[in-house]
Formats: sequence, structure tokens, C-alpha cells
Amino acid sequence: MAIITISRGSFAGGNALAQCLAQRLGFPALSREQLLQQTARDFGISETELAGALDATPPFWQQMPGKRLAYVKAVTAVLLEHVRAGKLIYHGYVGHLLLSGIDSVLRVRLIADMEYRIRAAMEAMRLSREAAIAHIQKVDKARSRWARFLYGVDWEDPSQYDVVLHLGRVTVEGACSVVAMMSQLEEFAPTAQSQKRLEDLSLSCRVWAALAKNPDTRSAAINVTADGGQVVLSGAVGSNRCIEQISRIAAGVEGVKSVRSELTVGADWYW
Repeated sequence: MAIITISRGSFAGGNALAQCLAQRLGFPALSREQLLQQTARDFGISETELAGALDATPPFWQQMPGKRLAYVKAVTAVLLEHVRAGKLIYHGYVGHLLLSGIDSVLRVRLIADMEYRIRAAMEAMRLSREAAIAHIQKVDKARSRWARFLYGVDWEDPSQYDVVLHLGRVTVEGACSVVAMMSQLEEFAPTAQSQKRLEDLSLSCRVWAALAKNPDTRSAAINVTADGGQVVLSGAVGSNRCIEQISRIAAGVEGVKSVRSELTVGADWYW
């Protein structure tokens, strides 16, 4: 069974496709909005602040790169807890990037004609046609800049996906049939290797999530990698006390067998 990510622009039909797949495959569906709500609840971060930060353009993040990383890792940690259950349909515009490196993920890109999206926005948000167009263009531009700044990619590049479906050419039911069929292919079945990558990524993100829960370490711009329970911390911090605190928090995360600190004291620090 594949983990399915559906990348979609606002009002491009992602929710409808996800609900169709959930009913047909018996998989739980999780939206970006639900993911952010759970992350905000689990980590004590304002949902408005979290959503705004994740959609913010580069000038915001250039001022606080550590917090950017903490928020992204916290969101990824929550998503991976859902993924570890083995069945999930996630619809949000960068789900495939949050789960990069996991081969068993079926990466779907859903697009729709502008008229389709305008009508959907007008109905859902009770907007005028002009306001709906302005809203869609604003969101698309912000998300494109965010993905390029954070991941260095164009999220609309079709080479990032396993299949691109156009709701102007196929119905939601037709798209649902295609994705459901593809989810059964051997290419997207979990393997021992993909499962290990999932567990390692999940553990590294849980360590980062623990750092994000602590106000003193929330803005720590460090690297965390995991390999079979062995965690390595690297990067520059402000003092030896910082190194001790980060190492202690990492060692207390469930699933961590050992911690190797390669942290150094330097200027690259954002507390």
C-alpha cells in the first residue's frame, strides 16, 4: 500500500480527490490545514503564526532561519506519525517534499483550469470574481516563492511527480481511478529500505520536534540526522551550555539509542 501525496493549488480539487480516494481505498485523508492545526496544538504554537510562517516569503525567514527550520521539522514530525501507520492520503502543496527520500510515496500533482478554481473560490469563500482571482494569484505566488526558497525547487515542475492530472481533462472520479490503480503498483509498495528511511527521518524530526517544544531551543539552526536510533547533531551554537542542553533534549526522545554531538561554539546561532 502506498502513501499518497496530492500537491494542489488552492481550489484545484485536491480535497475532492482525496475524499474519493479515502472512500475507495479505505485510507485516512489528511489535509494541509488539518496538519497545521494538529502541529499547532501539539507544539503549543499559534496556528495563525505557524500557518503564516510556513507561507511567508524569504524576508521573514532571513530574519529567523532557526525558527523556520523548527516549524518545518515540527510539521514533518506530525505528518510522519500519520505516515508510520502505513496508509495515508495527504493533500497539501509540498507533501512530496516533506517526505522526500521515501521511495514508496506516490506523488500526485493535481491541476485545474483557472475558471474551475475561480468558481470554487467564489463558492467556498463567498468572493466576487475579481476577489477570487486576486486571492488565487496571491496564494499561488506566495507558495511558489516559499517552496523555491525553502527547498530550491519549482513545486510546479512535473518531474517532481509520478503523475500529473488535469481536472479539465478528467473528472474527479476518473482521476481517483487512476491514482487508486497506481497505488497498487509494486513500484510504490513499501520495502525494508523505504521503511528504514521512514523511521530514520521520523526519528530525526522527532528530535527536532522536541527542540521546537522548548522555547530555549526552538530557534536552533542545527542539523539532526538519525541512523537506526543513532542520532548525530551538527552545527554551530552560542555556548557550551547550549550544546549540553540540546544534547540532553535529544537523548530524551523516545527511540534515541545514542547521541553524538558534533556541535561547535560559533557565530551561526539564532537564540
